Amino acid sequence: MLAFPVFFPMAAAIGCYLLGRRDKRLRDLAVIASCAVTLLVCAALLVGVACGATYTLEIPGFCGKGLSFMLDGFRALYAVVAGVMWLATSMLSRDYFAHHYRNRNRYYLFYLLTLGATLGVFLSADLFTTFIFFEVMSFTSYTWVAHDETPGALRAAETYLAVAIIGGMVMLMGLFLLEHALGTLRIDALYAAAEACPDKGVLWAAGVCILFGFGAKAGMFPLHIWLPKAHPVAPAPASALLSGILTKSGVFGVIAVSANIFRESRAWGNMLLVLALITMLGGAVLAVFSVNLKRTLACSSMSQIGFILTGIAMSCLLGEENALAARGALLYMLNHSLFKLVLFMAAGVVYMNLHKLNLNDVRGFGRGKPLLHFAFLMGAFGLMGVPLFSGYVSKTLIHEGIVEYAALLAEEGMGALSLVYKGAEWIYLFSGGLTGAYMIKLYICLFWQKHPTEQPRYDGMKRYMSPLSAVALTASALLVPVLGVCPNVTMDAIADFAGGFLHAAAPAHAVHYFSLTNLTGACISLTIGVLVYLLFIRPLLTRPERVNETDIRVYADLWPAWMDIEDRAYRPAIGLLLRAGGSAAALGSEPVLEKHVFVPVIRALTVLGTFVARVCGVVTDAAAYLLAKTVLGVSQHRERETVGNRVTAAVGTCADGVTEGLNQTVLRGRPVEHHFTGLFAGLWDGLIDFISRATHTMSYGLILFALGLCVTIIYMLTR
Repeated sequence: MLAFPVFFPMAAAIGCYLLGRRDKRLRDLAVIASCAVTLLVCAALLVGVACGATYTLEIPGFCGKGLSFMLDGFRALYAVVAGVMWLATSMLSRDYFAHHYRNRNRYYLFYLLTLGATLGVFLSADLFTTFIFFEVMSFTSYTWVAHDETPGALRAAETYLAVAIIGGMVMLMGLFLLEHALGTLRIDALYAAAEACPDKGVLWAAGVCILFGFGAKAGMFPLHIWLPKAHPVAPAPASALLSGILTKSGVFGVIAVSANIFRESRAWGNMLLVLALITMLGGAVLAVFSVNLKRTLACSSMSQIGFILTGIAMSCLLGEENALAARGALLYMLNHSLFKLVLFMAAGVVYMNLHKLNLNDVRGFGRGKPLLHFAFLMGAFGLMGVPLFSGYVSKTLIHEGIVEYAALLAEEGMGALSLVYKGAEWIYLFSGGLTGAYMIKLYICLFWQKHPTEQPRYDGMKRYMSPLSAVALTASALLVPVLGVCPNVTMDAIADFAGGFLHAAAPAHAVHYFSLTNLTGACISLTIGVLVYLLFIRPLLTRPERVNETDIRVYADLWPAWMDIEDRAYRPAIGLLLRAGGSAAALGSEPVLEKHVFVPVIRALTVLGTFVARVCGVVTDAAAYLLAKTVLGVSQHRERETVGNRVTAAVGTCADGVTEGLNQTVLRGRPVEHHFTGLFAGLWDGLIDFISRATHTMSYGLILFALGLCVTIIYMLTR
């Protein structure tokens, strides 16, 4: 039974792809039906778990370890969440891709493959299975970001893939260390094994590596760089999934490590709390400055991940008294998935009508559109934590967890240290206020302001989405107030059902969500939000302008370009490392080393290396070209060089550099000491040219993905 939700969508992906080559309309309906069937199965599994049934599955033989799955309350809940999100976005996708889009067959293929991989992550019983499906999910979702194939989309996809692959490889190292130290990767056995492990240093090394990998997908600082760039260029239904569910696969891993290996570790909790606060505040600040609708929501996702990580961190700090923080983190995950589903689908409705995202271009579009107005308002109220909406519940629980820990420290005589956590509380409240500020900005822009020239056209758009899209958007939006009106009935029941995965303690008494104390915290954040909008965003982030004899205020992009951490820090750092490596190679010209080591080795390996490089180039070129022609839907009039031949040429350049350097130093019999630098210069130039060319092709993604799986397989087979 557990195999069905994982592998059925993958099989359906191939069937829908083949069907789409004959009938696009039937393909769209088949995709929606596949998502609906997957959701029904997941819902049936959830009911079974609620009734006490136990579900496990072992698939032996894979890499010598096999794949293992299990179902508990949390896994069943998030399987249903994934099913709901894919069904809703599939209903919107039919409308969204109806005009001005190509490569829809490719999109739907990877859309369903990603559904199966994501469910594989959430249903996994051990971290090895989690890793396998995590990497598959990263690769299949890469095509969403690159879908439009514009320069911006390809660059964002390059960043997304690089972060995913680097994070995955670091995570793999952590898993190697963890299995060596504990002898198991089963999630439910980690706590007992970690308690018995005498070498806590190895556990920390493994934990940090695993946190790096999962944090990269979650969008945790400083690995958040893909979020603000990937979401604006990806199709809106894909953005809803990237933000609402794929980031939660990273959070799933963070919880698996934190709630088991470091369940009561104050050091781990403090480290995670620092990263969470930076992520929370940094994402909110980026969203305040953003003037792009989807980028604002993407930066918001980064900030909201910080809120969730804060709850996980406080759960570690509180230990056995983690009831409020752990339940808050769980419910925040659920709520954020729901909010971003609603908000990104609403943004998709805007984009599919206007094909614009800049706030100055989309202002006023929502006027006179009550259904869109209602849906956006539900998502905004939930995200802001307005009382009677579900987001208020999770924000309140995490806030109370911070307050509780500060009070415990004060009772233990550590009043000075408790002040530090009071500061963390105010960062939490202020970040919540910034959430209110940027959502007020988006709401007023879309539904209250008027466009100076296009408003009559916007007002005339009465059929701005199909009935199917309207059902998906409205049903998703209705869940926000339904879950929030009676939280002791709805949200507490969900926390009781799924809290075991986080090892959440039972609360000592029922939480009075609408008490004066809890309402005060929400009011503080909302007041901060209104003040930031009125005193900062409105006067300082907009400028007056006169259009058609009308005075308006235009949203200005005032975020400094030099503060792009990817362009100003990460890419230069990688380039510096590469140049340093080249310099180190050039400096290694000691005659004895050259004569007795480098020259013989190079002479022996040159022919073999050149042959292998050529063969690899031809193979990857053929694979990329075949994929482009059959799956990715590259049109026939495109030059083949843009898909695969660049890789072949780049490998050839690298091989030619080796050969040329060898001829200068060895084969021509010239003195080694005069030409050794030229040899390594040839090697290095060829390698750099290969990398620079290969990273702009689809085959680069294939190579990286294959390398990751090969490393895993080789390790498992040699054990």
